[in-house]
Amino acid sequence: MTALLRTYGIAAACVLFIVMNTVLTAREVYWLNLLPMALIMVWAMVGSVDRLLLFIVFATPLSINLEEMELGGIGVAVPTEPLMVALTLLYLVKVALERGVVRDSVLRHPVTAVLIAQLVWMAACIVPSSMPLVSAKYLAARLWFVCTMYFMATRLFEEPRNMHRFFWAYVAGMAIVVVYTVTRHAGFHFAHDPAHWVMEPFFKDHTSYGACLAFFLPFTLTAMGVRSYTRTQRLLAVLLFLILLTGLVFSYTRAAWLSLAGALGLFLAMKMRLPAWTLGVVLLVGGVGYWVNKDRITIALERNRKESSDDFAEHVQSISNISTDASNLERINRWNSALRMFAERPVFGWGPGTYMFQYAPFQASEDRTIISTNFGRQGNAHSEYLGPLAEQGIPGIALMVVLVVVTSVRAMRLHERLPAGGEKRLVAAAFLGLVTYYLHGSLNNFLDLDKASVPFWGFTAMIVVLDVKHAVRKDALSADSR
Repeated sequence: MTALLRTYGIAAACVLFIVMNTVLTAREVYWLNLLPMALIMVWAMVGSVDRLLLFIVFATPLSINLEEMELGGIGVAVPTEPLMVALTLLYLVKVALERGVVRDSVLRHPVTAVLIAQLVWMAACIVPSSMPLVSAKYLAARLWFVCTMYFMATRLFEEPRNMHRFFWAYVAGMAIVVVYTVTRHAGFHFAHDPAHWVMEPFFKDHTSYGACLAFFLPFTLTAMGVRSYTRTQRLLAVLLFLILLTGLVFSYTRAAWLSLAGALGLFLAMKMRLPAWTLGVVLLVGGVGYWVNKDRITIALERNRKESSDDFAEHVQSISNISTDASNLERINRWNSALRMFAERPVFGWGPGTYMFQYAPFQASEDRTIISTNFGRQGNAHSEYLGPLAEQGIPGIALMVVLVVVTSVRAMRLHERLPAGGEKRLVAAAFLGLVTYYLHGSLNNFLDLDKASVPFWGFTAMIVVLDVKHAVRKDALSADSR
């Protein structure tokens, strides 16, 4: 009997699957078609987690949100988020049963400390939340993003080749989306209005699409000069840079354009070997200068009447239009609403993930625009900083700012002490990609989406792993010299 099962068991199971699937398909029930893929994924979770993580990275730009497709109203991106959930559960079980799953050096790193503090504070904000269930779901989503793309990624990146594979995997998926989007956009003669939706169903709008393109342009640029790459890889990097740049230009995403300009400025500062504290001084002086002259600056900006349009020159000029540009005015409306929400609940906020459901009563009549809504369907606070302020109070925004500052300081110091070579370029690509999002985060927030969370936490993990690696090497050299 055992011999028969060994000989014919697999064949019998396949025949049974075919028969059952045929019957169900005839009755218009199609879910059993997913079983082979599910079995492959289960095998990958047990036998090849590294490859599964890299598959998730590749699939992220191509993932489709079921809620956007109106499939049952489930706000989950497939296939990425179900895989992240499963990996997170397995990871947490492993952490509970085994010691040393997370390296002590990673746990002791200041970036990890800030990240854990963020998660703890989010959990604390669930109890007084205006919508506890929404806040619990938001925390759960953040947890599976962080577990897979930060904590699991720190182990993945212990093999240096996997850092390169991470970049190439996401860019490969993103290039497919760009080709699809640009081809579709060409049918509308690259007009401005269709640029807002031609990337569907892969991205919900042009702003998140532009932000993710900006994330990876620094890598494609730096990859052209990585000596360890073959000539074919460097030529491929040139091609991918042109593809992503084309996608960014025709995305009409002004915030992404600004973020790239800011990243370029920081890159020049890094090339000049300016210490991190000098950049802090520049930002502080700039902030004080704005505060002192904000009335004059506001009056000057109100004179700008350029609207966003097909004309690229006018579209760029419309960035500072706070008089008639509906998109800019709506951002101001959302920011002011967030500040009013904060004023009412300054410590715990309204709860993680609740802004879009709670901000409507806080809109002032003079702030409302032609695209304002009371139904929370048109985005959130449009800021990675003011959003946490409204939802998690002062500690929420403080922890986000500290995360940005600590990561930036560690990345800049790491880049400065690394010798010229592949690792130095990796740090530059990861950090400059993060900088585009740090700047973009002033105008939009997408960390509740897999599209942005995967590179954000993945790049952060790269910097931490390389920082730990070279700190250990530095300590070893110091010990040898003694």
